[in-house]
Amino acid sequence: MNTMDYAKARELMVEQQVRPWDVLDPRVLDTLATLPREAFVPEPHRALAYADLALPLGHGEQTMKPVVEGRALQALAVDPTDDVLEIGTGSGFLTACLGRLAREVVSLELHADLAERARAALAAQGIGNAQVVVGDAFAWTPTRRFGAILVGGAVDTIPQRFLDWLQPGGRMFVVHGRSPAMEAVLVRNDVNGTRIESLFETDLPYLVGAAPVPTFEF
Repeated sequence: MNTMDYAKARELMVEQQVRPWDVLDPRVLDTLATLPREAFVPEPHRALAYADLALPLGHGEQTMKPVVEGRALQALAVDPTDDVLEIGTGSGFLTACLGRLAREVVSLELHADLAERARAALAAQGIGNAQVVVGDAFAWTPTRRFGAILVGGAVDTIPQRFLDWLQPGGRMFVVHGRSPAMEAVLVRNDVNGTRIESLFETDLPYLVGAAPVPTFEF
């Protein structure tokens, strides 16, 4: 596939997948229309970079579908003054999108090889305000709180530790529940406590350490 094909595929992704799914934020649409998603997808799957599919990354991880990425970015309403935490770097594509939209991004990735690949892709695209850190979200402790948090894998229940990392007025996109009927939500850290807004149903692989505890039936 040549560059021209990718450019056309990117345009079609935005106009035929993302926009019809009520992603109308101009900054989000512009980011998705200009960032080369194929540069973040593993080589064997590059031809499918703009398909309505979740693509495998290794370690049982996968990308989100483009429509889910669009909805997640729109829900967070990232401001150019925001510091953002991403839990689960994956391909690094959403990291790059957040880098375009925010002041600074810290992205946490459990697997060192995925982190390294994402760093290389971010550097190649000139995204200099995103830092990829190798670490486990259930053992890592940040030195500050964040205006926005994007959780890239599903959780059975929303961990309190993630909520504690939000600044006052901060918001978090997270998918929670039991496969296959999980719920994507926006959690707001308001003056009166946390407020949860339901966004849509989807199904994502669980973050390592966040899957439901198996129940034994006798």
